[in-house]
Amino acid sequence: MSEEYIVEMRHITKRFPGIVANDDVSIQIKKGEIYALLGENGAGKSTLMSMLFGMYEPDEGEIYVKGEKVHITSPNYATKLNIGMVHQHFKLVSNYTIAENIIMGMEPVKKVLGLFPAVDIKKANEDIRKLSEEFGLEVDPTQVIEKVNVSIRQRVEILKMLYREAEILIFDEPTAVLTPQEIEFLLQIIRNLRDSGKTIILITHKLEEIKQVADRCAILNRGKIVDVLDVKTTSTKTMANLMVGREVSFTVDKSPAKFGETVLDVQNITVHNQDHFEVVKNVSFQVHRGEIFAIAGVSGNGQIELADAIAGLMDISSGKVFLNGEDITSETIRRRTEKGISYIPEDRQEFGLELDFTLKENLALKSYYKEPFSSKSGVLKPDEFEKYGQRLIDEYDIRSGQGTVTQVRSMSGGNQQKAIVGREIELQSDLMIFVQPTRGLDIGAIENIHKQIIAERDKGKAILLISLELDEIMNCADTIGVIYNGAIDKIAPAETLTMNQVGEFMMGVKSK
Repeated sequence: MSEEYIVEMRHITKRFPGIVANDDVSIQIKKGEIYALLGENGAGKSTLMSMLFGMYEPDEGEIYVKGEKVHITSPNYATKLNIGMVHQHFKLVSNYTIAENIIMGMEPVKKVLGLFPAVDIKKANEDIRKLSEEFGLEVDPTQVIEKVNVSIRQRVEILKMLYREAEILIFDEPTAVLTPQEIEFLLQIIRNLRDSGKTIILITHKLEEIKQVADRCAILNRGKIVDVLDVKTTSTKTMANLMVGREVSFTVDKSPAKFGETVLDVQNITVHNQDHFEVVKNVSFQVHRGEIFAIAGVSGNGQIELADAIAGLMDISSGKVFLNGEDITSETIRRRTEKGISYIPEDRQEFGLELDFTLKENLALKSYYKEPFSSKSGVLKPDEFEKYGQRLIDEYDIRSGQGTVTQVRSMSGGNQQKAIVGREIELQSDLMIFVQPTRGLDIGAIENIHKQIIAERDKGKAILLISLELDEIMNCADTIGVIYNGAIDKIAPAETLTMNQVGEFMMGVKSK
């Protein structure tokens, strides 16, 4: 092996029941570079890096680190080789402090009364504070994890690696749950880490982020390496086509909207959160049949609480919600579903899926008690679950190792999202609420979801789209409402607004 490479993985193959996740994959990573792994959801990116981090062992192939052949049997062994990994779904203990999470397993110890060993939490707090300042990842070590936001939790995961003196840092879909502002900050952190001598491996499907920070990228498609490219000299279109295996369109084709009668009528609703703060303030708007009404806003301005209140996940403090002219303000979630609301929530794992159920059970989660899944006497029909599950897998390209009986927990985040989108569209509700529908999805899947949303609009469905992606808003919306500090400050036809104007309203700096 050449000494030029800090990591080399040769002819790696990894199989799971019903699927070859990695098929004879070889990669070579230079010391001090940002090396991106690009591919569709379920292409094998995370599996490959999980073997480098010791979470799996390859069925075939060899791994070299710093020129030495290694057999990485656990994350602890990977840590000894100075390899660290930030997972897509964070591995943190929610009721521990930031410092306690970072030092876990490597706690500084002091002697009490000169005899009894105890964790020196004061020293830990000081060390973490200094480390966080050194790398521009400022945190308060005494804060409890469950009290901090997603971007702070991500900083904690990075600090865990740095505390263990990792030289090879693996980031698995690091921007999937971040706002645009947080993404910019993280990409700068990644550049800073590279400049300080670290080697970065970035697992992602976001082409623009790769263009901003990566030196080289390896493209995986269905478990195989398709190509390794120099990022500066390769267009995003070329990357996208190689990743998906076909020509990909970056624009959304849609015919002019034909509005029908009002489906959703929101009248002066106000919502308070658990801490009794007013997070939605006297909001009113209407969504019609054949209309995509998109709500744009910076994360944390009340748009998620607004969607949850309409769907029944949060109580409405004042105001009314009407669906097809009927007051549903006090209805249960199930009754709202039965009356005609589909809901794709922001947090797919917390609110969208039962992770320990199979895929076919999750796909029938909102319909299992009705025909054809259940008889009139309430007896479930397993064959109907199987038939329905297989149809949705085919129609929505949901990739799962064991088909309909795959445990949803074992699926990639993007394929979990496809399952939710498929289930909710299949309800054929009059109102479809999409909250961050393409979060965590690759470019090909995003293209398909946008086509599906527009197809439902063209069938006469009313679509409420809530997204942090301004491109998505501008591409899909017929009408745009901009939310700022809990209030909708502007509602206008999409064609009358530019991206810059929407951005200014989102920041609260433009007058009506």
